[in-house]
Amino acid sequence: MYGKAAVLVEKNRLETWDVQVHAPEPGGVLVRTILGGVCGSDVHILTGEAGEMPFPIILGHEGVGEITQLGAGVFNDYAGTPVKAGDLVIWSPIALCHRCYSCTVLEQTPCENSQYFEDAAKPNWGSYSDYAWLPNNMPFYRLPDGAQPEAVAALGCALPTVLRGFDRCGPVRFGDSVVVQGAGPVGLSAVLVAAQAGAREIIVIDGAQARLEAAITLGATSTVSLSLAADERKRMIYDLIGKQGPDIVIEAAGALPAFPEGVDISGIHSRYIILGLWGAIGTQPISPRDLTLKNLTIGGASFPAPKNYYQGMQFAARVQNQVPLAGLVSHRFSISQAAEALTVTKNGVATKAVIDPTIR
Repeated sequence: MYGKAAVLVEKNRLETWDVQVHAPEPGGVLVRTILGGVCGSDVHILTGEAGEMPFPIILGHEGVGEITQLGAGVFNDYAGTPVKAGDLVIWSPIALCHRCYSCTVLEQTPCENSQYFEDAAKPNWGSYSDYAWLPNNMPFYRLPDGAQPEAVAALGCALPTVLRGFDRCGPVRFGDSVVVQGAGPVGLSAVLVAAQAGAREIIVIDGAQARLEAAITLGATSTVSLSLAADERKRMIYDLIGKQGPDIVIEAAGALPAFPEGVDISGIHSRYIILGLWGAIGTQPISPRDLTLKNLTIGGASFPAPKNYYQGMQFAARVQNQVPLAGLVSHRFSISQAAEALTVTKNGVATKAVIDPTIR
């Protein structure tokens, strides 16, 4: 049996391939992709901004799928929930080795031997595809009963990334003031988590009006347009919060100029959490003196742990009827339209784009 897949053959060159669909290995699972989330990181991978990739690769690291076949010995998901063919699942898309210092001592991701992609001609877990082949030891989780696939896919790997960031850098506390740079999926996830935690002010900066409007629906209290000058943006933020400035600033823009602005915006005794700059390789100037005078803590996080995918799925399922998560999915594309999906993600036209393999 063969299925379609969007394959990145080299930088800026996407092709649609017919790839062989393999039976699952012992301990593994074969799933039919229901929705493949399009992430800003995929744009950086496409353009080469994220560095050299092991081409050819099937794109897509966010997926909701339906189990079609269980490998030998598989009866439960990685949280102990019984599974069967027909169940909907998500998966943690990083193949960890479970035999290194990071895995066994630090219990951190990624590990020294993490595998993010497999050759497109081999059994593969990329989600821009008809089927995803999940190897033994790749955690997957059954969606709770009643969970909407679109609600889970809407924030994709962004919600696990935000949860990972708060794990590493400290949570939002009740009454905190929060500024979020960027209203893509990572920024929207930060808004959602901050709002649910009881933040008193949540101010979002972005240049796309549709994304700013989405942020309001998830709990943002104010928005600031990128069309304003940086000093005017800071003035507006401090007018809203007070002269002490924000307690937490979250970088979710994925653009290098956001970093020095985030340091500048940060308040006294505050935290600046870097989540979006994984794919933007480069440097930016800051004043180290600002860090000491503000008693500023800067931290970063990337590559969520499996538990963060589980937590994000459960979180989305719990709030899907309170906030319009499913409505964040603004654009759907076929596998052969993956390049278009990446374009609307890059230019901010899409709040959230997904690959829907049923579209032909």
